[in-house]
Amino acid sequence: MQPASDIRPQRARGVGRLVTKALGGRTRLAELYQEGAAKIRLPETFTAELEAVLINTGGGLTGGDRMDWSVAAGPGTFVTATTQACEKIYKASSGTASVETRISAAAGARVHWLPQETILFDNASLTRRLEVDLDPSAEFLCVEAVLLGRKAMGEGVSRGLMRDRWRIRCAGRLIHAEELRLDGDIAALTASKAVLGGDVAFASVLYVGPLAEALLPQVRAILGDGPGGASQWNGKLVVRMTAADGFRLRQKLVPIVSVLRGGATMPKVWNL
Repeated sequence: MQPASDIRPQRARGVGRLVTKALGGRTRLAELYQEGAAKIRLPETFTAELEAVLINTGGGLTGGDRMDWSVAAGPGTFVTATTQACEKIYKASSGTASVETRISAAAGARVHWLPQETILFDNASLTRRLEVDLDPSAEFLCVEAVLLGRKAMGEGVSRGLMRDRWRIRCAGRLIHAEELRLDGDIAALTASKAVLGGDVAFASVLYVGPLAEALLPQVRAILGDGPGGASQWNGKLVVRMTAADGFRLRQKLVPIVSVLRGGATMPKVWNL
């Protein structure tokens, strides 16, 4: 009999790909591919928008798991992609969970990448990468929110790893890049005033489009004098915010995203 120590734990793997086209004044499905733990569902909508709900059937991620998502919006289409629930990153006994997302938007397309929060558990290990290629006439909205444990459940994160890498390009030219790394003693790091000041929920929002300057005053009004800020330059608007818990984060995040979506609500799977 093979010793238990020699048995490799089962790992989750998933690949999901979505391609859209314009037909009859609406956004339609051109291609759908799903493999392993990755599933994509398309709720019925009554607008020109196509809404895609991404699902990890593994119920969360741990060391060695890998998910790959791809969304390609054809010319003149409008795609909103979200997740069925918050993605939970559990304690990793070995290895690192990996999530890679690739998005492209053709001429006149709009892509809103609105996943629900990522919840890190103590000793979790996650690397995440977002690669985006935009046509100069496309619009892109992105939200990434993170919770360090679930405060209502008495959970916290003392140690772990989270690396997040964004590369946003327009016509092949890099227009936005981000690198986030929380590593080792996360509790001590995030207690610093220069990082989270003891908050356990934080979010970054990026909007690339023609209305960046016009929408900035509304976004700043929602932020008020709380922890966070918003800036716009070169056709993009960036928002950073932190909060004491996930509920307080959503109280400001949801109306900000609604403003950036032209008054449209969040996808139905989001709820306060």
